[in-house]
Amino acid sequence: MKKIKTFFLLLVLIVCMNSVYAQDWPQYLGPNRNSISGQKDILRTWPATGPEVLWTVNVGIGYGGPVVKAGKIYLLDRDDKVGDNLRCFELSTGKELWNFAYDSPGAVMFPGSRSVPAIDSKYVYSCGPYGDLYCIDTNTHKPVWNKNVWKDFGGEKIPIWAISQCPLVYGDLLVIASQAPEAGVVAYNITTGEMVWKTPNLGNETYVSPSVVKINGADHIVMITSSTNPIGHPELPKTPGNITGIDPLTGKILWNFSGWECHISVPSALDAGNNKVLVVGGYEHGALMIQVEKKTDGSFGTKELFKTVEFGDQTKPPVLYNGYFYAQYGTNNRRDGLVCMNMNGEIMWKTKREPDFNKGSMILADGLILATDGAKKLYLIEPDPAAFKPLASAELLAAPPAGEGMAARFGTQNWAPIALANGKLLIRDQSRMMCVKVAE
Repeated sequence: MKKIKTFFLLLVLIVCMNSVYAQDWPQYLGPNRNSISGQKDILRTWPATGPEVLWTVNVGIGYGGPVVKAGKIYLLDRDDKVGDNLRCFELSTGKELWNFAYDSPGAVMFPGSRSVPAIDSKYVYSCGPYGDLYCIDTNTHKPVWNKNVWKDFGGEKIPIWAISQCPLVYGDLLVIASQAPEAGVVAYNITTGEMVWKTPNLGNETYVSPSVVKINGADHIVMITSSTNPIGHPELPKTPGNITGIDPLTGKILWNFSGWECHISVPSALDAGNNKVLVVGGYEHGALMIQVEKKTDGSFGTKELFKTVEFGDQTKPPVLYNGYFYAQYGTNNRRDGLVCMNMNGEIMWKTKREPDFNKGSMILADGLILATDGAKKLYLIEPDPAAFKPLASAELLAAPPAGEGMAARFGTQNWAPIALANGKLLIRDQSRMMCVKVAE
């Protein structure tokens, strides 16, 4: 009887631990890299003053978002005059526990931090805007190995908007896009930093991070490259962008679709189910859905299902819920706001400027969407293809100081990915990161 009781206690403990870990946010766009959280008990109403802000900490300017594991937050912060700074905070209090900084000075248009780290059981991985990839031991707070994903593969002049890649942990591999002349996507051993595989260069410069989709039940890493940037590279011949499927264990290119027309691609590819891949962009280029098909000889082919300029997102992939896509389609010249689209490319509704959504971030949790609008507001939204259904909103984020950065032309630029863990939402503007209570 005692053994049975002990067994059940252990079982309860394991279930509880798994419940906590399931609510971590260990990488860009969450546990499965699709902006979906397993968090339950999301608050469906907020006070008139908005949800409770539990704490706030100062951060540098930029667009880098946080990750969370086992009650700790990791953020790659930056001071362009000095370099990058990986900071670790306590989730419950916001107290800074430790940091690891290194020299990497320099600035580009839209200055500051860029990417989101990734974390596993022992290490946290981050990549700075000049290609500095570090593996840091979360216990010793010291580097285990480091590389430069740009210079190591023949990169010279940094891309116009710097390196913006977010690392992907896949088993024993750390996968990251290089896009230098001698490499497209690269995989390193997570423990040693030894390169396991690399693809050839896959095309024009891009700001996309690799994602994972299921094709015939197997994982494929998908990478997107941009079409030629006619403004940034007028000297180059015009070539289309590529959507490329890669074997995650070997780096073998499994399939390629050439025909993506977006000259500054940022959002990752989204697994749309049933061997379909949705790719979105800004700059009025919209969205493209492709089908990947396995042939009788074991190889793969692709075909275009539809293309539309009425749906897109300039900075992040859409959220998929119950067969409908939700995205923030605000670009330099277009203000379609939050947009809902079905699987066939039919637009269900657009908010346009009422309310305006422009390069914000969204998380689906407990059947609800938590969304920043790219400016100052946080929204709680019930996803419904029939109509835009906001449940609550609150102005929490601030604008940068007058005259600082690119704010005069491009607004507040509160475009960083958000994170959700243990009922706490982490959001940031151009000077602060805050922790907001959004669940019971």
